[in-house]
Amino acid sequence: MGKVLVLYFTASGNTAKMATEVAAGAARIPQTEVRTVNVADATLEDVKWCDGIALGAPTNMGTVPWEMKKFWDVTVQPAWAEIDGKLGCAFATQGGWSGGAELTCQTLNTILMNYGFLVFGVTDYVAQGFTLHYGATVAGEPRSESEIEACRRLGQRLAEWVAVFIDGRPEEHPLKSSRPRFPWPR
Repeated sequence: MGKVLVLYFTASGNTAKMATEVAAGAARIPQTEVRTVNVADATLEDVKWCDGIALGAPTNMGTVPWEMKKFWDVTVQPAWAEIDGKLGCAFATQGGWSGGAELTCQTLNTILMNYGFLVFGVTDYVAQGFTLHYGATVAGEPRSESEIEACRRLGQRLAEWVAVFIDGRPEEHPLKSSRPRFPWPR
């Protein structure tokens, strides 16, 4: 059974709401165990436990908040080589559109890459002109159907990759399953 960790920091509660939706998306894939943990309560064992991680944070001065950075710099650092090869993705909130959430996702992905995580983006569109190439992003909390689906699609894709690459279930590959996809509009 694949294990997905949705690890997040939240200041206002918006990122926690995203984390709930990301976890709901991961739960769409059968035989996936999902844990949602606030970084304030997280341990190194949480990171060691998972096969895949969705890492989320609010945008703070165009990057990740210090609480998230400290967790990886202090708590996880002793296990540097022990967590290599897991799968990862990112999600972020921002105060308003164009508020830096994609930069935050890129920073979260860079943190994961430094630990050997294999990170990915999602090519699917969840609505006309609404995609999550660097990770799921919202302004404020996820409210619209497309914002909620972006969070869920990110979690779903993480669980799909865990199923394919960790559990050896090729039928869960996004191009082989019967789950709906919304490719780039032509």
